[in-house]
Amino acid sequence: MRGKQPRNELSAHDCWKYLQTSSVGRLAVVVGGSPEIFPVNYLPDEGSAVFRTGPGTKLDAIVAGGPLALEADGLNTSGTIAWSVVLKGFPEEVQDVDDLPQQIPSPWEEGAKEHVIRIVPTELSGRRFVIAGPEHWWLPRDRATGGT
Repeated sequence: MRGKQPRNELSAHDCWKYLQTSSVGRLAVVVGGSPEIFPVNYLPDEGSAVFRTGPGTKLDAIVAGGPLALEADGLNTSGTIAWSVVLKGFPEEVQDVDDLPQQIPSPWEEGAKEHVIRIVPTELSGRRFVIAGPEHWWLPRDRATGGT
């Protein structure tokens, strides 16, 4: 069995570079003391991330003003190297959508999504790693006993 594959921590510059290659992430908020996670279509914009949302649990948590996190990940074209970036910060509603330089990705779910939210980061981290085959993470089973 080969040794553990290296994991590279990403610089802030590389985190933003990778975030620009994807448009789907997971937004983590706290609702009533419990974590909730929602898929969002986001756009990196001038050191922040923006997305659309409508009325509901997600918007209620955002309006409450607490911290939140956006996580996105992806693979290289050959599927051998993965990346993951987490942006933590505070939300603010964008008042003038015309100030945004690009079209914000359309949400997947139908319905009014008239609120544009910007996440202003307080923390940004990411990592890139070689995808390991199952022989590196799946414990072999002893066929005779059915155990490991």
